[in-house]
Amino acid sequence: MILSCIHTHTTFCDGAADVETMCAAAFAKGFESLGFSSHAPIAAKTGIRTFWHLPDERLAEYIDTVLAARRRWAGRLKVFLGLEVDYIRGLCGPGDRDILDLPLDYIIGAVHYVPSPGGELFIVDAPEEEFVPGFRDYFDNDGGALVRAYWEAYGELIRAGGCDVLAHLDLVKKNNARFGFFSPEDPRYRRQLAETADLIAEVRSRSGAGTVPETGAESRRPGSGLPVVEVNTGGIIRGRTPDPYPSPAMLGLLKERNVPLTINADAHAPDHLGGAYGTAAADMRKAGYTAMLVFEGREAGKALWREEPLDP
Repeated sequence: MILSCIHTHTTFCDGAADVETMCAAAFAKGFESLGFSSHAPIAAKTGIRTFWHLPDERLAEYIDTVLAARRRWAGRLKVFLGLEVDYIRGLCGPGDRDILDLPLDYIIGAVHYVPSPGGELFIVDAPEEEFVPGFRDYFDNDGGALVRAYWEAYGELIRAGGCDVLAHLDLVKKNNARFGFFSPEDPRYRRQLAETADLIAEVRSRSGAGTVPETGAESRRPGSGLPVVEVNTGGIIRGRTPDPYPSPAMLGLLKERNVPLTINADAHAPDHLGGAYGTAAADMRKAGYTAMLVFEGREAGKALWREEPLDP
C-alpha cells in the first residue's frame, strides 16, 4: 500500500512534534507524502479561544515553516500545505474567502462544534471532563438530540463546500463507546448515515466530478464542493474507537454511491503515522473498495488525486 497522510498536526496546534520531526518520521516509515493540516485559526473570526487551534498570529509562520520543509525534503518526501477548517454555523467554514485566499494545497473540512437546542456550542469530541457536563447541561443527556445536531451540522458543511476532504465523518461516535448515548443500530441513526451519504454523492454529482487528462485523477476547483472522504484511523490510534471514521456501515453506503476515499491517520505524533492503515484498508475492502486516492498536489487551482490499489 502507498503510504501517505495529509491529516497531520504539529506543535503549531495540538500536535506533539514539530514539522521537521514529523517529516523525518514519515520518511523513515517509507511514506511517499505528508500533508500538514493544522487546525485553522478561529479566534479572531469567532471569539472562540482554544489550545488546539493555530493562533491567528502564527498563521504566516506555519505557512512559511511547511513550505521550507517542502524545499528541504524535495526528492525524498512530498510535503503539502493544508488546513483543517472547522465549520461552525454562522461563524466560519472551509469556504470562507480568507481561507480560500491562502496558498494551500488542500483544505480539510471538519465539524467539531455543534449547536445545542439552546444555541450553545458543544464540542462533540470533547474530553470526558467537558463532555459529561456539556451533554447534561446543553442536551439534557438526550443522545438523539446530540446525534441529530451533529449530522445537521455536517450536512451544512457538505452543502457549504470549499473543502477537498471531509474529515472524520462520524466523529460523533468517539465518545459513544464510553458513554453509550446512542445505538449505531438504531434505524434513525442508520437513516442519518444514508442521508449524509446521499448528500455527499449529490454534491459531487452536481459539481461535475471530472478527471485530469494527464493523470486520470479527480479534480476540484476551489469552492466547487467536490469532496473526497477520508478514512481516518485517529480514533483507533488513540484507543477511542474500535474502527475508523467512518464506520464499516457508512463505508458500505459510500461505496454504493461511488464516493472515493483516502486514508489518513489524523496524526498528532510521529508514531501515529500509518497507524491502523491495515484496518482501514481491510474495512474498505469489505465494503467493496479495491482502490484509494492519494493526494498529488494542486495545479491551476485544482486538487489532484491519483488512484492506487488497496493491496491485500
